Amino acid sequence: MKYELIVWDWDGTLMDSTPTIVRCIQDACRDLALPVPDDSLASHVIGLGVQDAMRVAVPTITFEQHPRLVDRFRFHYLSKDHELSLFHGARELLHTLKDRGHMQAVATGKSRKGLNRSLGFHQLETLFASTRTADETFPKPHPAMLIELSEALMVPMEKMLMIGDTTHDLLMAKNAGVDAVAVTYGAHPKHTLLKEDPIFIAHDVAELQSWLLAQ
Repeated sequence: MKYELIVWDWDGTLMDSTPTIVRCIQDACRDLALPVPDDSLASHVIGLGVQDAMRVAVPTITFEQHPRLVDRFRFHYLSKDHELSLFHGARELLHTLKDRGHMQAVATGKSRKGLNRSLGFHQLETLFASTRTADETFPKPHPAMLIELSEALMVPMEKMLMIGDTTHDLLMAKNAGVDAVAVTYGAHPKHTLLKEDPIFIAHDVAELQSWLLAQ
């Protein structure tokens, strides 16, 4: 196999959560009477750690307002995350890749608590050899998550593949020297993803599966 380890982003790549995250960011801003980012800006920050995401979404935010905004976002998201589902075909693809012999991992902007809750709710814990979250190491696009996964699972960078829906994912992979595949059904549009030179772009899970199984 060309790739021994496939590293997945979570939100917008495996989990159909982009519209919900956008609404939660906007609702949190309304709660505090802060400028409300439009859908494009709120989507753009998905994939960053929540601390960085709130600063980018509301660039005028003060030091005092920032933790309150993070808390309001988490309040809204926790009330909705149990309603989220995997993209159609994603669960089957994860099982197919595991049965084929690929190791799989997650590198996400979510918190450890949030990722563990989602993995448990969707009964996916056994599919991933290791995971990294933004609150336990450097967030995207810093390469730390991929470097740590490489070291922990003893897989060289040239045998790893990153799959994500944002330029933050692709830049992280580029910074780590790892090949990256982009998906267009998540947070960032195709024309934005193309700027980071992914080796392949998939428009749905079925197309992604066909490409992966041909490697």
